[in-house]
Amino acid sequence: MLKIDIDKKLHGSKGEMSLNVNLEIEEGDFVALSGKSGSGKTTILRILAGLESSNGTITIGDEIWQNRDFNLSVQRRKIGFIFQDYALFPNMSVEQNLLFVEKDRELANYLLEITELSSLKKRLPLTLSGGQKQRLALCRAFMNRPKLLLMDEPLSALDPYMRSKLQKEILRLHKEFKTTTIMVSHEPAEIYRLASRVLVLEQGEIVDDVNVKDFLTKTSDSQKLSFEGELLEILKVDSNYVAIVAIGQQLVEVAISKEEAESLVIGDSLNLSTKSISVNIF
Repeated sequence: MLKIDIDKKLHGSKGEMSLNVNLEIEEGDFVALSGKSGSGKTTILRILAGLESSNGTITIGDEIWQNRDFNLSVQRRKIGFIFQDYALFPNMSVEQNLLFVEKDRELANYLLEITELSSLKKRLPLTLSGGQKQRLALCRAFMNRPKLLLMDEPLSALDPYMRSKLQKEILRLHKEFKTTTIMVSHEPAEIYRLASRVLVLEQGEIVDDVNVKDFLTKTSDSQKLSFEGELLEILKVDSNYVAIVAIGQQLVEVAISKEEAESLVIGDSLNLSTKSISVNIF
């Protein structure tokens, strides 16, 4: 169990504000932090990592990371942190970047194998593509078998294909290592695929704490609309079929026929139109 009860004065998007967070996260949970820029999401990650100070307490299991009289150093916190800019060591090879964290060659080889980087382990980061750098950053984050994995919009710079591929690898490693994971993301499809719980921040306060479907799934109103979205999932509810579609910054549930359910493929780009309360896929 991760218990957080902290406060810190910040300069937010609307001037000075107070970051106040009091919550508990179960071991092995995957939590997404959402909210406008300047609401305090990244600051929470940095406080958990020990990179910024705050008032209050942080405990994970029976281990105290922070209280009024004590602050555990960054090096002693069992965390993995994936930054937006990768933060790789440019003068070290792929393999050396991993072994710098922990001298565990067996684990390094395993992580490189499942992320398809084994053939590149002698290469320098400068010679890697953006997707390869991100996979390397993911591997490095797991080298110390972290109790807590922190991710700050880790896939925002990648193309949709590579983003989808890495989402699967993140979820695989999260489950395999049974790591508690907290991710900052603005991508609804990414939140839907990875997280089970969403915390919404506004001006330093948690204003919503819900499961991912309650946060993302919204129905459109009766006005005539047309839009393009990405198919995320097809659900069968009794004898009916429902498509989960990402449209911009939200998701919608669309009733579809059995024939449409059998012909559609997850990841398809769909053109949707509404008139009154009916929805057509074409």
